[in-house]
Amino acid sequence: NNKSKNVSPNILGRPTQVKSMCDSSAVLKLDRIILGTHREKGAYTFWSYAVGLPLPSSAIVSWKFCHVLHKIMRDGHRNVSMLPFEFRNYLLKSIFNIICIHGYGQLVCLYSKLLCTKMEFHTKHSEIPASLEASDEVLERTAGTDINNVFQLTVEVFDYMDAELRLAEAVLRQLNMSIAISTLTSGQCKLAPLIQVIQDCSHLYHYTVKLLFKLHACLPADTLQGHRERFHEQFHSLKTFLNKARDMIYFKRLIQIPRLPDSPPNFLRASALAEHVKPMVVIPDEEELEEQEEDEPEPLIDVSEAQPSMASQPQVLGDIFDQAFGPPSDGFDDRDLQIEHLKREIELLKAELEKIKGEAQRYITQLKSQINSLETELEEQRAQKQRTLVENEQLRMELEAIRRRNTEHESMQTNFVEAESKSQATELRYNKLKEKHAELVANHAELLRKSADTVKMLSVTQQTQEEIERTKQQLAFQVERVRQESDMKFEEQRFDMDKLRRELEEKNAEIHKVKSLLQTSEKAGEQLNSSMAALKTEKDRLTQSISKKDADLSSLMKEAHLKEYSLQQERDRTIKELGELQGKLKEKLSHEDQLQQKLLDEQFALLQATVTEAENIIQDAVATLDDPLHINSSSSPDYLISRAEATLNSIDKLQVGHSEYVKRMRDAGSLVRALTKFSHLTADTIISGSATAHMAHTDDADRLTEHCKTCATQSLQYLRNLKSKASLKGADPTSIQAAVQKILRIGQDLRPKGIDVGKEELGDVVDKEMAATSAAIEEAVRRIDVSRKGTKLFIRHRKTAGVKPSSSVREFYARNSRWTEGLISASKAVGWGATQMVDSADKVVLHTGKYEELIVCSHEIAASTAQLVAASKVKADRGSKKLGVLQHASRNVNEMAANVVASTKTGQDQIVDKGTMDFSGMSLIKLKKEEMESQVKVLELETMLENERLHLGGLRKKHYEIAGVPLEELAQDNGLRASPHVTAAPSSPKPSKPTLMKKPALAQKPNIPPKSTVTFSFLFFKCCTLFHLLSSI
Repeated sequence: NNKSKNVSPNILGRPTQVKSMCDSSAVLKLDRIILGTHREKGAYTFWSYAVGLPLPSSAIVSWKFCHVLHKIMRDGHRNVSMLPFEFRNYLLKSIFNIICIHGYGQLVCLYSKLLCTKMEFHTKHSEIPASLEASDEVLERTAGTDINNVFQLTVEVFDYMDAELRLAEAVLRQLNMSIAISTLTSGQCKLAPLIQVIQDCSHLYHYTVKLLFKLHACLPADTLQGHRERFHEQFHSLKTFLNKARDMIYFKRLIQIPRLPDSPPNFLRASALAEHVKPMVVIPDEEELEEQEEDEPEPLIDVSEAQPSMASQPQVLGDIFDQAFGPPSDGFDDRDLQIEHLKREIELLKAELEKIKGEAQRYITQLKSQINSLETELEEQRAQKQRTLVENEQLRMELEAIRRRNTEHESMQTNFVEAESKSQATELRYNKLKEKHAELVANHAELLRKSADTVKMLSVTQQTQEEIERTKQQLAFQVERVRQESDMKFEEQRFDMDKLRRELEEKNAEIHKVKSLLQTSEKAGEQLNSSMAALKTEKDRLTQSISKKDADLSSLMKEAHLKEYSLQQERDRTIKELGELQGKLKEKLSHEDQLQQKLLDEQFALLQATVTEAENIIQDAVATLDDPLHINSSSSPDYLISRAEATLNSIDKLQVGHSEYVKRMRDAGSLVRALTKFSHLTADTIISGSATAHMAHTDDADRLTEHCKTCATQSLQYLRNLKSKASLKGADPTSIQAAVQKILRIGQDLRPKGIDVGKEELGDVVDKEMAATSAAIEEAVRRIDVSRKGTKLFIRHRKTAGVKPSSSVREFYARNSRWTEGLISASKAVGWGATQMVDSADKVVLHTGKYEELIVCSHEIAASTAQLVAASKVKADRGSKKLGVLQHASRNVNEMAANVVASTKTGQDQIVDKGTMDFSGMSLIKLKKEEMESQVKVLELETMLENERLHLGGLRKKHYEIAGVPLEELAQDNGLRASPHVTAAPSSPKPSKPTLMKKPALAQKPNIPPKSTVTFSFLFFKCCTLFHLLSSI
């Protein structure tokens, strides 16, 4: 006994498994196998014994094996359905080789295909258990919100249902062909798996209906015509199968088969979903089945053994009768036999009566428990009803809020009418929901009176709860759709306004470009005139130098004749020495040939060692791709692009080094250096490509990994060609270059689409915007200087529009694109603020503007200048002297802006009339009336002030949102593609930039204090100085 306690439960389950899969047509009992899967949390022991079964040679064993696998997948542990890949191959290879023996071969093939389909489906959708008993929420979560995923899931459920129905039709067809009876052992062996098929089909039918209604809510009906036809075929096949199974005696005791409706659901009508009833399959408990099997006699009799036993049956009965009542007498009494017969019938009737009483008591207890569960479910549904009422009230409040918000837009009146009609439809549905709840209460009362209909009422209750949830989801979906439609209309209007503003900005930019081109052409003409004068002076100087050179040439000719004589003598002496040197030269040439051959061998050996090391580096990189530790690594597409570009450059250098080595094989230095750099960069590209693939989508990741492996293969092939002298000259890295270019293109595709301005253009854009801003400030200073007439202000300005930035500056702007866009935005804001300040000053002087506009413009210039300095401080060097000068200039700009604000307020105080009121001749009633009117005016002004502050807060919030998004993302959100000529909105609360107005004549301006004019000019001078410092940094 002690030894048996220590035996593993898996070993204890082995006899049951072997007995279950014997080669005989008997029904299986799988309780211990199912319990064993829950104990070991899997089916590894089952598979370890199943591998040794004779599946290819015995069709009945294969049929029982499929039945056992199907049963434990449904009722066993959830890890059973997650079978290893080798076991699936074993299942297919073993069962597909079965020859059709006694009709089981075809059934086994269909059953194995069904099991493979089931395993693939539940492996892909692990949220849905193998028993398919998942709630609607799990189904919605599995399908997701992407309509493509819903479409694919529907097709997979259709395939699942087809496999189930094909197996069921084949089993029933064979039973009809062989005229088998469901009460025989062979017939029950074939019919037993159909219990699991009925359970699967009931859930799959419900899933199909749910998914098709969801597809019809999102896609047009013509697109789903094929889905509807396929569902109708499956519906009729499933209904025929369930009707046939319901008429069989075998299923009546084991399973309660549901009934399908007379006609399939109408998916073109959305309200038909409320009429759908989920088919419920009820299976009695195992204890009840065991008690029925104990009470009932053995129904199955082996026909082969029946005939011999019939001959011995009278003798056995006679022996039992003699033992009980003694030997028979000579007389024969029929009454004694009748009495004994009646007694036996009484005993049988008593036993049946007790059995009926026990079953009745058991049914009574079951019905009481079901009534209690229904009462609890009714309470839950009441609570659910209350929650639904609260949610409906919240939805009504949201609809009212939507209506109040949509009244602000006069162009959306038609949408409001649709929203009201939809809200009335939701109210009608809510009334229907209340009516259904009343029906539920009446049905519950009927349940208390008629306990025999508990199962059907349970399904009705579940249907009502699903309808409540579905109605709530439809209400939420309709409200969300109305909200989205209103938001889309508002976005379209805002998009049109932004488009008009951008067109206006483009026109202003074109005007500024034309002015700048005119100025540059005038300066070019002046430079040509000055160059002509310089050329004339250069011509005079050259004529003088030519006369001097002629005199020098004559003296040099004399010296040449003397040197020629001396050289002739030297030549004779050299010829003698040449003969001696030629002999020595031959000796050196032979020695040099030997050294050259040795050098060639050493250079080739050095090349071979370098190639070997390069192969090792690339092979290590390839091995890293399959390393489990490398799976958690990741890399950015930008780094991959940099590595790929560097690899392409190294391949170009490698080609140059290879051609030089082929021409001059005594020097392999350039090829060795190129190979070293190439191997390291290629390995970096392969590893970076694999790491980047870990963060990409599945298709991009597969393509990127495949190209990395192709790059490694081509690189190793190229290196192998370099090892051999025969293939050295024909080695070509073009295939490597093509593979790296593919990796580069994929990296560029994976790169975030946040920057549409090219790297080579970004630096030019910065300089153009700086130049445009400086030009705007200079124009503002010029206008103020003209107005002052006597004040001359010298502005030093370095033109940056005509000078292209160096490559290092352009690369710096390209690397820091987000910072560069912020710098461009701030520079635009400064230029626009300067222009706006001059326009506001003109309006104030002409008594058409407000002093507050000057104050706001001063604050805007100070804030934008601070943003420029902060951006420059982030990217400037720690010890930069120009940064200190820039900060000093920024402080001066802030001081000048403060002076402008102070001067503006002083002028405003001088102009405002502060005279005392005349109260003479005013009575008490008139004073009281004036006081009340003044209070009303104060309240109105306070309300207007509060509304303007809220409006200002909204504008600032939207400005911050737009400023925080990259330029190209903002353009994509508006449905446009950003270009170098379309820039982001300036960092200003104003929605658009006004054009520069023509300045009026000075005679129209009244006299104003000169302090503010000087402050304006000095403020703009400081802004110009600040921009010169920014461009130098």
